Amino acid sequence: MAGYTPEDEQIIEQLYNELLASCDKICKNESDWDMIIKAFFLAKEAHKGVRRRSGEPYILHPLSVAKIVVDEIGLGAKSTAAALLHDVVEDTSYTVADMENLFGPKIASMVDGLTKVSAALSDDASAQAETFRKVLLTLSDDIRVILIKLADRLHNMRTLGSMPRNKQLKITSETMYLFAPLAYRLGLYSIKTELEDLSLKYMYPEEYAAIEAKMQATAEERNVFIEKFIAPIREKLTEAGIEFTVSGRVKTVFSVWSKMQRKKIPFEEVYDLFAIRIVFKPTDIVPEKSQCWHIYSLLTDIYSPKPDRIRDWVSFPKANGYEALHATLMRPDGVWTEVQIRSERMEDIAERGLAAHWKYKQQQEAEDEYDRWLRDVRNALSQPAGNAADFLENVKMTLYMTEIVVFTPKGEARKLPVGATALDFAYDIHTNVGNTAIGAKINHKIESIYTKLKSGDQIQILTAETAHPTIEWLDHVGTMKAKQAIISYLKRVRQNNIERGISTFERRMREFGITPSARLFRKLLPAYDCTNKDEFYSKLGSEIINLNDVDKVLRQNSKNKMLKFWTFELSGNNKPKDLVVRKQDVGDDSEAQKFIIAECCNPIPGDNITGYRDPRSGAIIVHKTDCEELISLGSQQGQNLVSNIKWSSYKAESYLAELQLRGIDRVGILRDLVQVITIERNINIRELQIQSHDGIFDGKISLYVSDAESLAALKDNLLKIKGIDKVDRL
Repeated sequence: MAGYTPEDEQIIEQLYNELLASCDKICKNESDWDMIIKAFFLAKEAHKGVRRRSGEPYILHPLSVAKIVVDEIGLGAKSTAAALLHDVVEDTSYTVADMENLFGPKIASMVDGLTKVSAALSDDASAQAETFRKVLLTLSDDIRVILIKLADRLHNMRTLGSMPRNKQLKITSETMYLFAPLAYRLGLYSIKTELEDLSLKYMYPEEYAAIEAKMQATAEERNVFIEKFIAPIREKLTEAGIEFTVSGRVKTVFSVWSKMQRKKIPFEEVYDLFAIRIVFKPTDIVPEKSQCWHIYSLLTDIYSPKPDRIRDWVSFPKANGYEALHATLMRPDGVWTEVQIRSERMEDIAERGLAAHWKYKQQQEAEDEYDRWLRDVRNALSQPAGNAADFLENVKMTLYMTEIVVFTPKGEARKLPVGATALDFAYDIHTNVGNTAIGAKINHKIESIYTKLKSGDQIQILTAETAHPTIEWLDHVGTMKAKQAIISYLKRVRQNNIERGISTFERRMREFGITPSARLFRKLLPAYDCTNKDEFYSKLGSEIINLNDVDKVLRQNSKNKMLKFWTFELSGNNKPKDLVVRKQDVGDDSEAQKFIIAECCNPIPGDNITGYRDPRSGAIIVHKTDCEELISLGSQQGQNLVSNIKWSSYKAESYLAELQLRGIDRVGILRDLVQVITIERNINIRELQIQSHDGIFDGKISLYVSDAESLAALKDNLLKIKGIDKVDRL
């Protein structure tokens, strides 16, 4: 074949034979074999001579994706054929109609769906959101499209090393923001964890390498301990006549890193590096749920349990179909260890996700948790969409959540994400109930609608016809349904206010004989503390502001004030440039406005930074590399990420930073804090807040530092003060 060497052909043939060996378990007849073989040779011909960025023949990619579909997801022959063909329509002259003529409507539909998902991840953010919405709306029709796309993304992540840095950031942002949560929601736990690990490897290579090295260094000692821990368990369950396997599952690098970030602790303080998994062969006599609890009772004869850490997902399975009983037991060294108890069927669903779910679903007719989740997602995604960022954030909210179970006054169980409030519960009942909620009876006690719920709570919502949503409500809900309902209501109110505001403004300007213009708004918006015209009109229409003094504003000379000066440099072929940094809302047309310091994470010199090029203004907004807002932007508009940016020099003498402190209260601790900050480190304090309760103090300090290194040194010095236990940068 033109373009491929004999060595290439040998590699292609080897992977093809491996795929055929895997297909032996899914091909039911000769037509299945013929379909897969035909798909391979068509894809090979279509991608003839084409190579990936790594230099390898392109056909190896669809072959690898098809193998993941069979071995790691467990889909059938049609899905395997679609996986082999998934890039043919997008990258070659073949059409969806050709696919239908050659392979039938089902495979053509899957290939078409996969092509649309690829288009959804294009450079156009709004098209990306709308196309992704359309694809997700087909979930209940043929979710195999999404499963194959996850296999495609997994192989792309496994081969990401050959891509340039800016592409790596775009792809890892998309993966962390959407694909890993989607894999979790579809029950593909092993794929979800590998996607997270690979994302961390490319986003923070140094941190990943350090944690991986430490885990390898402690592996032997850990394995010895795991074996020692499970030995009495193995003996106890064998005596009880239970058929089972028991093993220790070590945490992934990503989960260790996440805990270090969340708890702000070093690797050495992450004690739960492994969990114990017991998978038993069920009997026909006793229900699986009863067998889970029986095994738990046997374990408590060996190790002390922690009653408040039992997670009963056999009685209330997760929405992705996951079932298991999780218990926490005390190890001989005094450290709590999680033990997962599940049947072979539960294990199959936990590892293989939907493919296993469908296999076992044939045994039941009732709607299950996964069906309910699919229905809720379809309903939510059918609602009118806002901008791309809002849409993708709402999609993510439906995917990645740990659940609690609460009850209505009549005892009906409702599942909500951890952190959900009574207001979330109200919207879960009905949009009208949420929009008119004024309070809640939680376990027969009247509480605020902002009260966070716990598993087992029984809730009754109190309503009033005069109540209505406010913008503050958005800070107190965590479900997509609640957020969409509140935003929808506020948009209706805001649009009415904007229309009134436009009418009022135009009438007032006619009195002065002035025609509205961009120059006019550059004067008005800062004067009325507004960032854009819609906000100005909305505030005017809702009477938050008025135009009584507009004549004075119009007579004032407009002055744009510079905020700070930095020097950045773009590495590569770009020469270093001294560029002025201005406030983002300054209405100035100056060519000097090129870099903006992001207010969401407020990076200071010395922080690891990545830029985001605003497609409208062309300005580069500088974020900390681990900023959540940046990751969100990268998942939607990865082509606008600027990775080759770094601090070169800076002319501002100090930068505002905030520290949060906690420790044991004692006489003189405030004096010691001030001594270290102002005298020893010569740092200016802007604001200092200290609160003491029950012998513990919490504090927040706003101060001016020269760079990140200076701030890190200050944190180290503060931790040396007697009684101070924790110092974190906000």
